[in-house]
Amino acid sequence: MILVTGGTGFLGSELIRQLLLSEEKVRAIKRAESRIPALLENEKNIEWVNADILDYFSLKEAMEKVSRVYHCAAMISFDSAGKKKMHKINVEGTVNLLNISMENNISRFLHVSSIAALGNSKKSELITENDQWEFSPEHSNYSISKYESEMEVFRAAAEGLNAVIVNPSIIIGKNAGKKGSGQLFEKIRTGLNYYPGGSSGYVDVEDVARAMILLMNSDITDERFIINSENRTYKEIFTEAAINLGKTPPSVALKPWMMHFALLGTRLISMLSGKKFNLTRETAISAFKKRKYSNEKIKKTLNLDFKPISDSIREICIELNTK
Repeated sequence: MILVTGGTGFLGSELIRQLLLSEEKVRAIKRAESRIPALLENEKNIEWVNADILDYFSLKEAMEKVSRVYHCAAMISFDSAGKKKMHKINVEGTVNLLNISMENNISRFLHVSSIAALGNSKKSELITENDQWEFSPEHSNYSISKYESEMEVFRAAAEGLNAVIVNPSIIIGKNAGKKGSGQLFEKIRTGLNYYPGGSSGYVDVEDVARAMILLMNSDITDERFIINSENRTYKEIFTEAAINLGKTPPSVALKPWMMHFALLGTRLISMLSGKKFNLTRETAISAFKKRKYSNEKIKKTLNLDFKPISDSIREICIELNTK
């Protein structure tokens, strides 16, 4: 029996879809109030279990007769108000899963981390799995929580757990809807005139799930792998998405000072109205970071080819235009 945490999320639901194609027996954890995603709502071969990774006893019950674990559940927040909750879910929740896995002699544990837990390249080269993460005031609380959760996985591996870690870049795909990375494409669809000057890595959700399954079925342990298809500037992504959506590509290059004043403005409005905005100090900083990630290790290890990001963007835009 395979256990998947975060099964109602974007990545978790795609992972389950692919596992079911291989006729795997899947048990998926969800919170009582969570809705089963449309991708899986008609699937009969999933055992959905209401459990919370912060509730040790409900989690232990959910993990009975489980032999392999895919840990996809995590909280992503760049709002300082969510720092404590995010740390509990991302770090303490992972510790609970790891400890129960060792108690139950789980044969294999795959942890989904993030490129946010990777260090920076020292010479403007591609960031690899060997670049060491260092504490910095510029690191987001999300980055810190994912780094600390990775350290717990390596701790468990040192104690005998058969574990492997994946570090996906920005995950995109047609089933994201208007949440997560889907928010970006929805904003472009409704009209966006500006773009930030940063860059990052992108990968299709189907490729992430496929790589996870291949790694789970391998004998690789106590290692981590960046899962990244291509490195693109935000301008390139915004422009290509706008063209596919039949919109005018954004033409205004954001400057750091513009973002600074926008951040001050949103904070003032928040204080007066109580309304929350996605723009935070952490998102403002990340918008101008230029980072490129290597996929050499995962490609060589699994002989893996990635879907071109242009294909993913086109699929996303087709899906948005049909709604």
